Amino acid sequence: MNFRGLICDLDGTLLDSIADLGESMNIVLAADGLPRHPISAYRIMVGNGVEMLTERALPPNLRTPDMVREMARRMREVYSGRWSVHTRPYPGIEDMLAQAQKAGLSLAVLSNKVDRFTTEMVSHFFPEVPFDQVVGAKTGIPIKPDPQSALTMAQELNLEPGQCIFLGDTKVDMDTANAAGMFPVGVLWGFRDEQELREAGAKRLLAHPSELAELLK
Repeated sequence: MNFRGLICDLDGTLLDSIADLGESMNIVLAADGLPRHPISAYRIMVGNGVEMLTERALPPNLRTPDMVREMARRMREVYSGRWSVHTRPYPGIEDMLAQAQKAGLSLAVLSNKVDRFTTEMVSHFFPEVPFDQVVGAKTGIPIKPDPQSALTMAQELNLEPGQCIFLGDTKVDMDTANAAGMFPVGVLWGFRDEQELREAGAKRLLAHPSELAELLK
């Protein structure tokens, strides 16, 4: 296959960030005397943006639009000061990105994380990686799995959708890839399991970042 672009999800794909996400949300919940969640529970809460994370974390009787909006605001505030406490790239990610670059692929990140956090974190954790585009959630633009941002990204990189590998760890990413006409590749080191990725239409599953090289031959 003649791939020319690699579009990566961020959380659970490039970065192991679940501890900082979960602890930040728990800080917000605890401040209002609300029940906290085990960090492992956040693996199925994240992926659809901070508002959906907040809604899932709140007790069902408190999931009103106003409450979700306010608690999401607090979550962003707390997270802004502690997104690098535990978060690190998964082992092998830097080598995977270097291999993709060496193979001539354009590199990009597309996340449902707030755009400011997305760009700051990519710059912080991957200062040597020449990403062509880094895009997070922006007001007024649909987030994944809506394919709009992925398609815009491909267009701005002068690539056809079918020339792009879309790499991610959740159903949201596989749905985005399929809706955009890209090649969906699921990673097994992230936040969700093999069954979710297969059922969501992943065409290839990777157990380790080094396995991406097989697709690039």
